Amino acid sequence: MKIATQNQAFFPQGILEKFSYIKKMGFDGFEIDGKLLVDNLAEVKAAIRETGLPVVTACGGYDGWIGDFIEERRLNGITQITRILEALAEVGGKGIIVPAAWGMFTYRLPPMTSPRSVQGDRIAVSDSLSRLDEVARRTGTIIFLEPLNRYQDHMINTLADARRYIDEGGYQNVRIIGDFYHMNIEEDDLSGALNTQRDLLGHVHIADNHRYQPGSGCIDFKKHFDTLRANNYDGWVVYECRVRADDPAAAYRQSLAFLRQC
Repeated sequence: MKIATQNQAFFPQGILEKFSYIKKMGFDGFEIDGKLLVDNLAEVKAAIRETGLPVVTACGGYDGWIGDFIEERRLNGITQITRILEALAEVGGKGIIVPAAWGMFTYRLPPMTSPRSVQGDRIAVSDSLSRLDEVARRTGTIIFLEPLNRYQDHMINTLADARRYIDEGGYQNVRIIGDFYHMNIEEDDLSGALNTQRDLLGHVHIADNHRYQPGSGCIDFKKHFDTLRANNYDGWVVYECRVRADDPAAAYRQSLAFLRQC
């Protein structure tokens, strides 16, 4: 399994130092913040050449969600995501992780009444995906559509929800990302969902059930990794988690060692 990581607070701040640290820790790749990539493209290219550590994908680094309630912010997000995809193409990155929104609204907490209709949500997200699908085709990249749990987003919560957008839109460069943390909340059967959506599953994020490092909670990673292997999943598995430990660097290494045995 190819395992990469996002940034962590205990990683070095310098770009070359960060890449070197990640590689030395034992990871196979780096999922970079989109703004960090765009703003430091030459330095990122140099770090890749120096260390041999690839930039796998981008996550975050833009303002405005593809399903944003505010139209100006949605369009601004599309513009920024476009720049990130263009930068990813220059460094050989695979694509960008894109949820419909994060922390914008939830039906599970007051006021529980959305300022926009369900149909309005679908129109906004579909229009954004249509625009970005064209950019992804042009740049040879992928939009990884991410379902989030019900407390963080009200539009796309399961892998099946994401698939509906892709099937209905006929997008050629949009795939599904499965995040174990969100799936643990939303899916009836995590491995079952990975299996059912295997043809569109292009990327995986991992954290344990409480969002801390894998191996520190109760998710059965071996079972779900076996499912991915049985389905010939050839994409990346990327750490997106907090770290709970007195020595976060040691805990991170232990977690990676644990996953290598799964």
